Amino acid sequence: MTMPALEILKTVYGYDAFRGPQARIVEHVISGHNAFVLMPTGGGKSLCYQIPAIVRPGMGLVVSPLLALMADQVAALRQAGVRAAALNSDLPADERRALWRDVHGGNLDLLYVAPETLLRPGVLEQLDRVKLSLIAIDEAHCLSQWGHDFRPSYRQLDALVPRFAGTPRMALTATADEPTRAEILSHLEIAETDAFIAGFDRPNIRYAIEEKDNPRAQLKDFLKRHEGESGIVYCLSKRKTEETAAWLQGLGYDALAYHAGMDKAAREANQMRFQRGEAVVMVATIAFGMGIDKPDVRFVAHLDLPGSIEAYYQETGRAGRDGLAADTLMLYGSEDIALRSRFIEESDASDQRKRMERQKLDALLGLAETADCRRRVLLSYFGDHAEPCGNCDTCAEPPKLFDGTIAAQKALSCIYRTGERFGQAYVVDVLLGVENERITQFGHDRISTFGIGREHDNRTWRAILRQLITLRFVDVDLAGHGGLSIAPDGRDFLRDKPTLMLRVPPPPRARRGKVTRNAAQSAVSEADQYLFQALRQKRTEIARLQNVPPYVIFHDKTLIELAAARPASRAEMADLPGVGETKLDRYGPAFLAVIAEHR
Repeated sequence: MTMPALEILKTVYGYDAFRGPQARIVEHVISGHNAFVLMPTGGGKSLCYQIPAIVRPGMGLVVSPLLALMADQVAALRQAGVRAAALNSDLPADERRALWRDVHGGNLDLLYVAPETLLRPGVLEQLDRVKLSLIAIDEAHCLSQWGHDFRPSYRQLDALVPRFAGTPRMALTATADEPTRAEILSHLEIAETDAFIAGFDRPNIRYAIEEKDNPRAQLKDFLKRHEGESGIVYCLSKRKTEETAAWLQGLGYDALAYHAGMDKAAREANQMRFQRGEAVVMVATIAFGMGIDKPDVRFVAHLDLPGSIEAYYQETGRAGRDGLAADTLMLYGSEDIALRSRFIEESDASDQRKRMERQKLDALLGLAETADCRRRVLLSYFGDHAEPCGNCDTCAEPPKLFDGTIAAQKALSCIYRTGERFGQAYVVDVLLGVENERITQFGHDRISTFGIGREHDNRTWRAILRQLITLRFVDVDLAGHGGLSIAPDGRDFLRDKPTLMLRVPPPPRARRGKVTRNAAQSAVSEADQYLFQALRQKRTEIARLQNVPPYVIFHDKTLIELAAARPASRAEMADLPGVGETKLDRYGPAFLAVIAEHR
């Protein structure tokens, strides 16, 4: 490893050693080679291009997807003393001219730009006159048409390859399966020998998936464990996003809504409040979050089924970027499965694309219904391996299985004998032998399947039907009134009668009366709690004065180290992780004073 890289790591970023494959990647790029970097969120991807850009002659060009993300990264770099800027369409003319003067004057180490801005006439011509140290394409999975988040503007970045042929190219992502990785390498002409795959595991994240029972009660129970912390709640629709945010506000949470249908100014204002707050809950559609750089997101909840395992992995990965414990919860039900299937079938995508989307949905449903370790199933999807983790719901409370062959036959027979046009609730009532006006009206109290399912309760039958939908034994007519019908695979099952093992639904969770300590508090000893809170308060004061997010001053992990070590001098503080020279000069006296007051 070159000394300049290690010196920059210590003096700028405040760390004594690289993590995982960072050192090899940094050295590889400093030497002038291309690199594909797949590293889990929070694994330190940004250092892999930032340090080579500082060491190599010229300016590093970073392609990034969102303006808010670029603004955060630039703010954090400037706090550390790195000369960074972002070029975007919102810049006033005088600021744009000043930025280009800095670019051409050699006054920038890193320039961040969105792909749409980069490809505009004139921008590439301006960059032709600049010595580039490297070109880094962040969130590179957006380039792949088979990825979960394809963006056409990313595809056009192919034009950079011949135009800047002698400049090292980097493609970085936390989310890419094998076909997506191959496509990125091909389009950016990066050799397989230049690929660094660091794995997908995020051991600090706890995964939990539950059937929808009472979603608001389930979410309320989940949030009790995260008082005073920031997190994200994902919903599928704009309406549900707004209603959930309003409900949480009524419960006393500082909750905000975010979706594509909002006024741009309101959306940006809410994002800024989330980025700069320390106990804000963002209720959002998937329009929010790609590349969110906020390290202290402590939880992510999904009130509806995501679109794929890639989407689930990326969205849950926005929690715990600082390495502290983080919590996730996904709720799903039969209607979610049917709705996602409908989205696929009614899209104008090619048949090949639809087949791929169905496979991705099947993989996600497999994760939801598994009796195995969630982490192991999740990582195996990406070709990674894990032993049972002990940090997911199925490891903590292994689900039970039962021979559901007869139950499935009864359910499918009931669907058939009621005409394959009634919804789940009606079919369950017939199985349970419920006598009501509607069932009597249709004469279904006289069919052979009326009351043949009394060995199971309503909740169990709903779980059985949901699993049959997941297995594609049953179709749901969502365009109509949710009527259930037997799918081809279900007819095969009735004919062949193979053994079918199903999950026993867990009993309804008892609402937790006790509120556990949050992640940051849990990482701090009782003796250091008061000092830790005082340090957080000082950080908040400084951040407000500078109009920046608190975490660009210091991460929670650094404050935890400060509270535990209680440094008495500048030299002692300099030894702590996350304290670079620029931050030590700017903030050392203020934080040392707080520590002295509490000694």
